[in-house]
Amino acid sequence: MVDNRKEQERAELHRIIWNIANDLRGSVDGWDFKQYVLGMLFYRYISENLTSYINAGEHSAGDASFDYIALDDKDAEQARDDLVKTKGFFILPGELFENVRQRAATDENLNETLEAIFKNIEASAQGTESEANFKGLFDDIDVNSNKLGGTVAKRNEMLVKLMNGIADMKLGDYKNNTIDAFGDAYEFLMGMYASNAGKSGGEYYTPQEVSELLTRITLVGKTEVNKVYDPACGSGSLLLNFAKILGNDNVRQGFYGQEINITTYNLCRINMFLHDIGFDKFDIAHGDTLTDPLHWDNEPFEAIVSNPPYSIKWAGDDNPILINDPRFSPAGVLAPKSKADLAFIMHSLSWLATNGTAAIVCFPGILYRSGAEQKIRQYLIDNNFIDCIIQLPGNMFFGTSIATCIMVLKKSKTENSTLFIDANKECVKVTNNNKLTAANIEKIIAAYTHREDAQYFAKVVPNSEIAAQGFNLSVSTHVEQEDTREVINITELNAEIERIVTRTHILRGEIDAIVAEIEGGSK
Repeated sequence: MVDNRKEQERAELHRIIWNIANDLRGSVDGWDFKQYVLGMLFYRYISENLTSYINAGEHSAGDASFDYIALDDKDAEQARDDLVKTKGFFILPGELFENVRQRAATDENLNETLEAIFKNIEASAQGTESEANFKGLFDDIDVNSNKLGGTVAKRNEMLVKLMNGIADMKLGDYKNNTIDAFGDAYEFLMGMYASNAGKSGGEYYTPQEVSELLTRITLVGKTEVNKVYDPACGSGSLLLNFAKILGNDNVRQGFYGQEINITTYNLCRINMFLHDIGFDKFDIAHGDTLTDPLHWDNEPFEAIVSNPPYSIKWAGDDNPILINDPRFSPAGVLAPKSKADLAFIMHSLSWLATNGTAAIVCFPGILYRSGAEQKIRQYLIDNNFIDCIIQLPGNMFFGTSIATCIMVLKKSKTENSTLFIDANKECVKVTNNNKLTAANIEKIIAAYTHREDAQYFAKVVPNSEIAAQGFNLSVSTHVEQEDTREVINITELNAEIERIVTRTHILRGEIDAIVAEIEGGSK
């Protein structure tokens, strides 16, 4: 019964998001629409989260009638410093989402009101430990954009519709901490616009099932981890899977990631808050991980997951400093300038804890190409760092039909071999894409955990044998492919052909006789 209620609530949530989309359709494109909805969703979330926190404290102190949303702004100021220390931010009662929404329809300067409030929220964290987590969070919600309307009145009309739509979302009862709907709304929006985002917004969206598989691979044999890290974290979905599977408290020292795209970087930080990750439990950095990594003081990491952009260009040997970088120098060669894939692999390996596991989605070309990439593969195999290569089905990721792979890295293996898993057929077709089911994921995890040969599916290969194959890591090279062609008995086939030829001769003779008889009778 509970599950049915949740599904009904989820369906209702998705319906409301579609309604907002229809209201804004034609004024903002898919990517921008997502920015506005998520930004306003975030504004509502932190407003209600702060109100709930303050009210709970006052109620437990004996004032059962206290409600922060009704408090005078002047009276609220005295609690600013303490709240910033505990929550990381502060909002005056008059600037809370619900109070602003109540006045929105009659506020002729709603755009200016919202702009000032967003700046005030960010400013409340300046000079404190939470400053980096709030700085610029509302930058992508341009309330003065012409995309919302050609006049101030039109823009404000659109903003009122947006606020009312967000207010209509049923996002759970804070008293019971059932706020999963925030995360669900986010994921629904990401799914809605993933293909568009991949083209215009720099967003590399990882399907939820692949995220779960990556996370569970790094968690085999563990019920908690120290720190989790994603060097190309995008909107943070891979990191947040650890919170979903383990619970926030079982990621003891928090969530770390770096993202080069400023818009996606902002979305990632918003996503952390929407999933109830405290400001002191995540550290998301903005910049190029390969040339300017920003978590030197936080590595190593016990769990690393990533779906880095495929075969992008990078500085490579054009930058003379990189070959001496401790992340890349052990291999003695840098990844090609036109293909940075193995640079992400080397970076992740360098920052991986001795007892840790890294699971990284890879473009298949890096597993067999020659040159510098082959030399890096040799380094990885010679030092026994590759634990497993998993071949995924094709057509799983938005924007590409390529069958990608997962490379699993470890630093403390007990055997000098590599496991190969051919999961190419482990999927179901959903509309135009393939999708991993729960059963598919379980089968892959079981094969990874048991590390045993399974015909046409899994093979444990000694590293010496991989070396003999020129350090080719393609799964098809090591896992025998099942021959699904029909088995033909040649002896029976030849006998059948002989019967057909004999019968043909007989028929030809009969036909010739009939023709001769006809021709004789016509003379």
